[in-house]
Amino acid sequence: MDIYHGFFDLEDGQSDVEFADALSGFLGHLLSAGKIESWRLMRRKLGLGPATLGEFHLMIEVRDLAQLDAAFAKVSTRAGETENRHAAVNQKIAGITFALYRDFPDPHRQRGEEKF
Repeated sequence: MDIYHGFFDLEDGQSDVEFADALSGFLGHLLSAGKIESWRLMRRKLGLGPATLGEFHLMIEVRDLAQLDAAFAKVSTRAGETENRHAAVNQKIAGITFALYRDFPDPHRQRGEEKF
């Protein structure tokens, strides 16, 4: 699995629960279309964590980079129901930082022949 992370805050004045509902609508739409495998939204607790990462942490799991690319292709059409759901989320987010991680060790990893 590859995991696409987003760390962010909400724009001033945005409702946290309205944002969570909009995100559920958007990512549920991608999930039902087979463009992602799962997702999870988390919020910083007790103020613990670097301020530069923001208050919220989003994790989106995809099988591989091909599935992530298919999700980006669907969203980047900027049309129809996907665009409506994307806009309802995107307009509420401030200062987002992205990261991409993978499960480790890779399931196809061979051991014993590494040169470094």
